[in-house]
Amino acid sequence: MTEDPRAGERRPEHQVRIGQGPRNRRELVVKVLWIGIWLVFLSAPVQDLASGRHTVGATVAGGIGLAAFVTAYLTLVFRNIGRPFTPRVVLSLLAVLGVLAPLLTFTLGGAWLGLFIYLSVACGATLPVRAAFWAIPGATVAMFLVGLRWHEKPDESLLLVPMIGFAMVGVGQLVRTTVELRKARETVAHLAANEERLRLARDLHDLLGHSLSLITLKSELAGRMLPDHPDKAAQQVADIEQVSRQALVDVREAVTGYRRPRLAAELAGTQVALTAAGVSAEVPAEPDLGDVPEESESALAWALREAVTNVVRHSGADRCLVRLTHRQSLDGAMLELSVEDNGSGGSGGGPGNGLTGLTERLEKVGGSLEAGRIKHGFRLVARVPAAPSGHVGSGA
Repeated sequence: MTEDPRAGERRPEHQVRIGQGPRNRRELVVKVLWIGIWLVFLSAPVQDLASGRHTVGATVAGGIGLAAFVTAYLTLVFRNIGRPFTPRVVLSLLAVLGVLAPLLTFTLGGAWLGLFIYLSVACGATLPVRAAFWAIPGATVAMFLVGLRWHEKPDESLLLVPMIGFAMVGVGQLVRTTVELRKARETVAHLAANEERLRLARDLHDLLGHSLSLITLKSELAGRMLPDHPDKAAQQVADIEQVSRQALVDVREAVTGYRRPRLAAELAGTQVALTAAGVSAEVPAEPDLGDVPEESESALAWALREAVTNVVRHSGADRCLVRLTHRQSLDGAMLELSVEDNGSGGSGGGPGNGLTGLTERLEKVGGSLEAGRIKHGFRLVARVPAAPSGHVGSGA
């Protein structure tokens, strides 16, 4: 017999949520029935009031006191669980119960001893664990002493009151833990959403920063060439169209989360971008990636793209040297990318969004980033593991 695949979707709707109010009529009925079961111990006081053995004044006062007791109890236990009152309100309602239970029992008879069960339940459900461990035995002792007034021998009640009270301590802890877990789950979901936003923002910055910089540069070149060299300007416009189309493809792939830039393609694009910017470029030929993990290659490709974008936009350099080197370190084989220019520009105020995002990318794959001014320009060095995780190098 096969299981209905929709059963998992329906199951949460048929569960009563702990620590939360009812969402529909069915849950309201369930909670009302649960309350009604616990009110069974009030049958003895109600029968005592209806027996007619008290005076009219005592009966009226007893009815008012019982109504006040039940109202305070229901308000405290079934409203406080899941949406706690302030400590002052909790202690005030417990004080009402703690006064009415012995007062009504002492003045009206032993049939009212069942009120101490509700007092014990309220202490167990609402007080902190340490305070409840003192309050529940205290309610038991108070019941025993008041019972002596009517020569009652509450043997079973002496066992029932602490058992139910301590059971409610566990129930209260379960409710509070469930509420905390629900809040933690919401927090985790919120953090995951923020992390995804940061990832998307980082990807879009890396993608569009490079492409838009190249489009801006070629647009300026086309504008200067248009009066005297319309054929060259037309070529620049064609390049702009190609770059913009590729940028659109890259954005679509980045949004879907499937894009992994290739280092070889980025090296080729680096040559084109630097040459178009009037920068003399020295770029390595087809790299030997061998067993370099895709994650490491992708992170290094992002680093190259960001570095070249900064050279074109901020450096003011006329020479740029790109090196790709395999190195052996104590941590294993590493692939090192170095981008060095002779420019004097740059933000100068600390790492920007691009370098911060690069640092995060490289750290996720076990790499590192170094960037800073050198004697005659600026250098960026990115390192990533050149072997799959778990592969041990041959030594330094």
